[in-house]
Order: sequence, then structure tokens, then C-alpha cells
Amino acid sequence: MEQDNLRTAWYGVTILFLAWTVSFTDRIILSLLIIPIQRDLGINDTQISLLHGAAFAIFYTLMGIPIARLADRSARRPIIIIGMIVWNLASASCGLAKHFWHLLVARMMVGVGEAALSPAAYSMIYDWFPKEKLGRAHAFYNSGVTVGAGLAFIIGGIVVGLTTGLDAVTLPWVGEIRSWQIVFFIAGLMGVPVILLMFTVTEPARRGGLPAPLPFAQIFRFALLQKRAVFGHLAGFALASLVFNSFLAWTPTFLVRVHGFSPGQAGPVLGIGLLVFGSAGMLTGGWLSDKFMRAGHKDAHLRATLIACVGLVFAAALAPLAPSSGLTVAGLYLFFFFGAFPFGIGAAALQMITPAPMRAQYAAVYLLCINLAGIGTGPTVTALITDYVFGDPLAVGYSLALVGVVFSSLSAFVFWFTLKPFQASALRLAEAESRVS
Repeated sequence: MEQDNLRTAWYGVTILFLAWTVSFTDRIILSLLIIPIQRDLGINDTQISLLHGAAFAIFYTLMGIPIARLADRSARRPIIIIGMIVWNLASASCGLAKHFWHLLVARMMVGVGEAALSPAAYSMIYDWFPKEKLGRAHAFYNSGVTVGAGLAFIIGGIVVGLTTGLDAVTLPWVGEIRSWQIVFFIAGLMGVPVILLMFTVTEPARRGGLPAPLPFAQIFRFALLQKRAVFGHLAGFALASLVFNSFLAWTPTFLVRVHGFSPGQAGPVLGIGLLVFGSAGMLTGGWLSDKFMRAGHKDAHLRATLIACVGLVFAAALAPLAPSSGLTVAGLYLFFFFGAFPFGIGAAALQMITPAPMRAQYAAVYLLCINLAGIGTGPTVTALITDYVFGDPLAVGYSLALVGVVFSSLSAFVFWFTLKPFQASALRLAEAESRVS
């Protein structure tokens, strides 16, 4: 029976991984289509930054909390399916955009739809797996980030390389479109088979039964009671996310400006690194945290992340400051390994200290923090340093190194400071759950 349950669990998390892969592909594909979009829609860098960051991140983070509240007290599979339909339709509709505002609204709706996935998915994973397997399960699910981003860079880079200079094409019922618009159509269609597969996923029984909805005041009060563990966790992962997303946003430009890559060359180089080394980092984080958990460490996920942040400090300095393009690419691959490492286990860590009735909602708060810090702040901090500290577009590598070393070091310090209170909070929750069961 236990083996049957694990097979069901791994099948379910595999489908969720595919959904997360499609989600991140839709999210990041814009970054390598900037030049043709600007050319055809006549929009500036500020408008592009709104499309890439704010339009998506604000709606993704704000909608995540009410959707997560719903996921904490109702079936989660239908929530995910509805969200997938919304974001894939919105992604495809980006290909119909003729003006900036059309594309802005479509990107907002991508954020609304994607907000339904991870809080509900984290809650389902917790109910499927025993605690000693949660790290690997979460790491496998979250490797959809690196696979999706890798595919987006590879596909986007190839399309940019192949279609540079091509004229518009005409499609039946749609009319004249540009090559970049076809990429959005393909991205939207990628989700259709995964939506169908989601109908085959079994909704897991909740540990302790379906919880009653909790008022926000009680949830906030819990956070204050566990403030060192909760806020230390959120701050540490937010800082790590700022570093990772800064590099994700600016390394294509860095390779083009400083090392002479074309956009068509930079995309596949970065995409392969994310697919191979980023995914390896995610899975290694899950394996290491589960090993710490089996050894009896209640702070297992934070211990593993602390190790990753120390490695991230070194990689963030090496990659942008290396004297040759070969060493730079090697440094970036090392950065993708350590940079992706924490995000396979961040949600698993949070679930160790949050009770069932608020688990999805705290997952939404976690996603809000890492996305506002990462997507909403990280790329802008790097750009401001380049423009106003160094005053030279070619200094983007120095900006990346500065952001990477400073914020990775801060993240490592926060995790180190949080280990003991986190372990105490996890122990209290485990004892409370054992008394209930």
C-alpha cells in the first residue's frame, strides 16, 4: 500500500513539475524577444521592464494570497487546472498584441493564472509525501523553474537567430503577425497537454482532515509568535532570489555587451546551463536536505541552503569578473548550480514550521517575498548600479558581481542566524502534530 501511495505521489508531482516548467517558460520567454518587440511595437526600455517585471510580478504576488486561502480549505486540483487555462490563454494572447497596452494586459493575466499553481501544489506535495522525502519532492517540482527558464532561453535564442530580418507572415483567421508573436502562440499551446494530464492527478487526503478557514489575524499572530523562524526564512530566501533573478535578467545582456555574443548565441548557452546545472542544483538541494532530515536535524532545509549561499558568494564573483568568455560561461554554470539550489527546498522548509490550516497561505507569502525581491527588485538594483554608480553600460558585469557577493553574503548570514529558532519552531510543530494524530 505504501508503495502504491508513493507511486501516486511521484506521478502527481511529475505532472505538477510539467505544469511549473510550462509556467516558467511562459514567464521568461519575453526576455529574449525584447529587440523584435521593441522594433514592432515601438516601445522603450521602461515599458519593456514593466512587461517583464511589474506587470507580471504584482498580479502574481497579490492574487497568490486569496487563491492560496481558497486552496487551504477546498480541493486544490481544480484551482490549478483553472489557473493553467487562464495563463496559457493569456500567454497565447500575447501573440495577438498590436500595441503596448494589449501586451501589458496579457502579461498581467499570465501572472493571475500562474498565481494558482505553486501554493496549491506545495500543499498537495506536503500531503502526498512523508517528511523525510519532502526535500526531494519539492526539489523535483521546483526544478521546473530551471527547465522552463532553460527552454525559454534556448527557444528564444534560436528563434531570434533564425528570424532576424524576416518579414511578417500571414496566418488564417489571425492575419499578419511577426515571428516573435508565433513564439507566444507556441508557448500557450505547450500547456494544453499538461492541462489534460492534470485531470489524471489524484487529490491527496489532507493530513488531519480538511482544516477550517482561519482569520488573517490568527495567521499574522502565528507569524509574530514564530517571528525569528518565519521572518528569517522569508528574508533569507528573498535575498537569494534577488541575486538569482538579477543574473537571470542581465546575463544575456552581459554576454552580448562584454563578451561579444549575439542574442542567438547567448540564449542557448545560458539555456543549457540552466537545464543541466540549475536542475542539478535543485535536485542536490533536495537530496542534501533529506539527508540532514534523516540525521534528525529539524533545520535540515536551512542547513542545506546555507551551504549553497556560501558557494553562491564565490560563483557570483567568478562569473562576471572572469577574464575570458570560457571562464565566464563556466562561472555562470557554477552560479546556476548554487543559485538554483535553495529554491528546490524553500517551500519544504516553510512547511516544517507552519500548521496545515495556513500552509498554502504561507506558501503564497513566501512566493510574494521571493518574487517581489527577485523579479520586482533584483534586475532594477543591478541596472541602477550600472547607470548611477559605474555610469557605463559595459560595467554591467561589475554590477552583477557587487549585487551577487553582497546579497549572497547577507542571505548566508540570515540563514545562519535563523537556524536555532527555526529548529525550535519545527520541533514544536512536530510535537503538536504528533499529539493530534
